[in-house]
Order: sequence, then structure tokens, then C-alpha cells
Amino acid sequence: MSRLMHVTSGPYAPPVAARELSAISSDGSRLHVEVHGPEGAPAVVLAHGWTCSTAFWAAQIRELARDHRVVAYDQRGHGRSPAPVGPAGYSVGALVDDLEAVLATALEPGERAVLVGHSMGGMTLMAAAGRPKVSEHAAAVLLCSTGTVRLAALSKVIPLKEGKLRTRLTRGLLHSRAPLGPVTPLARRILKYATMGPGSSREKVDACTRIVHACPRVVRQGWGRVLAALDIEANLKHLTVPTAVIAGTEDRMTPPDAARAIVAALPHCEGFTELPGIGHMTPVEAPDLVTAQIRQLVAAHVAVTRTEVKERA
Repeated sequence: MSRLMHVTSGPYAPPVAARELSAISSDGSRLHVEVHGPEGAPAVVLAHGWTCSTAFWAAQIRELARDHRVVAYDQRGHGRSPAPVGPAGYSVGALVDDLEAVLATALEPGERAVLVGHSMGGMTLMAAAGRPKVSEHAAAVLLCSTGTVRLAALSKVIPLKEGKLRTRLTRGLLHSRAPLGPVTPLARRILKYATMGPGSSREKVDACTRIVHACPRVVRQGWGRVLAALDIEANLKHLTVPTAVIAGTEDRMTPPDAARAIVAALPHCEGFTELPGIGHMTPVEAPDLVTAQIRQLVAAHVAVTRTEVKERA
């Protein structure tokens, strides 16, 4: 289980949950789930990315929980969700099974929500497209800074020209178990270069560095191997609910070309927003813009589906 090494005060500190739940996945894995905001309010479900945790969504939770019911969960091995026992627990299928368990635990039968995924969380939502237990709850989707295939080849984290050498080095980075060490000025500079835009504030860089460094290296490696081999491009045709996409122009991990490919393949694209000067950590770097997009999707799609649920009851 990850150490909870995140910011403890200020705007980047994660809010205290109204309720904490445990969701049990199909293989018995336990997932930490938090519920924020008033009962009966429109629902939003947040799925974080690789090496992150529910703390990553602090800004969205704090703002949305005023008038939404916000469900956030730790992907297996991250935050307060225990790590898988052995390599078999790391797979795209496991991510989808975990999402199904969270939705079944935190939402009422037939209740629809806006599902939001950042990076690996977005990959989880795309991989889950077409799964009946996910479709039952998905009113709309927001994908932030994510991709579907060839992640090692597309990544620009290694400062070399595109080609076999850069791809091989990036794949090695994804497979690495090297310790990240303490949060130091050098660690902040490295993380900022790899994952954030050049204009990111010290406070935002510090918050992200603390979250990422809290992820155990065996978990980072396990999911890094899954990401290096990821190919879920074919799933996009099954993502038929209204789906919006956000990408930062300075994203080195999943560059904007990855987002454009997703947009081109979506059956029902609700819009594509490119954020100038923003890197990979869009919910932290541009919190107001991401939160506003979530609110728009809720206003456009959740009210209707909640009425339909009541009519079916």
C-alpha cells in the first residue's frame, strides 16, 4: 500500500471524505473508495493515473463536492488500495474489473454519472467501453491527458528525436523499479520536466511530486509494464456515450497527437480542448478548466439520465 505522502494543507491538500468505502474486485482485490458531497446530488466518478492517488483530484473534489456527489478511488496498488499479489494482478482487464466494482459499490443500480479519467484512469475508461456493468452507469466521459496505443513511441519524456532508440529508452523507463527517493529540489525539477508545463507553480509541482513519489516502486513498475504494451485503440468504437477530451500542448507523456487520434475515433465526441502551455497533469495544472468541463457534462447529460432512472423505478 502506498505511503500517504501528499500535501496536508492549502489548496492542493485532499479534502476529508464524507464516507469511505471498500470495493471488492472480481479477483478479491480491495479498493479504497471515497465519497464526497451531498447524498442525492448528481454523481461524478474520478479515476486517477499511473503513480497517483485520490489526492491528485483535490481541486476537483473541493469544488465539485459543493453540489455534486464525487466518488474517487485509488487504483490497485496506489494510495490506500493494496498492491496486487504477483504480476498477474497487473493487467488492463484488472483495471476494468476494479472500475466495475467501484461503480457497483458507490452508485445505485441504474444511476448514471460522469466518468472522468486522467492518464491511466482515462485508459481504464476506454478499456471498459462496452462492458455492460460500466455502460449501466456512464452518462458521459471526460478523458484527460491519455492515449490508447504506442505510448512508448509517442512519449517525449526522453529528450531525443523520435525513433527506435527513444522508444527503447522510454520502454526501459516504464519498466524501471529504480527508487525515486525523497522529494528534493532536483526531484521536483525532474518531475516538472517530465510531466508538467514550464509555467507550473512551485506549489503544484510539489503536490504532484509528493503524490508520485508515494507510489511504491514495485507498483510503478507493474503498471508501467502494462502501459508499455497497451493497445486499446479498438475499444474506442464502443465508447458511444458523449465523450470530451482534454490535452495539454506541452504534454510529454501522452502528447496531443495521442488525444487527436482518440477524438478522430470516438463515435460521439463532445469536444476537444487543447490547453496551451499545460503538460500531462491537467487536473492539477488547469484545475478550473477541468472542473468546468466536468460541470458542463453533468449539466448536459446527468439530469436527463437521473430522470430516466426515476421513471424506470
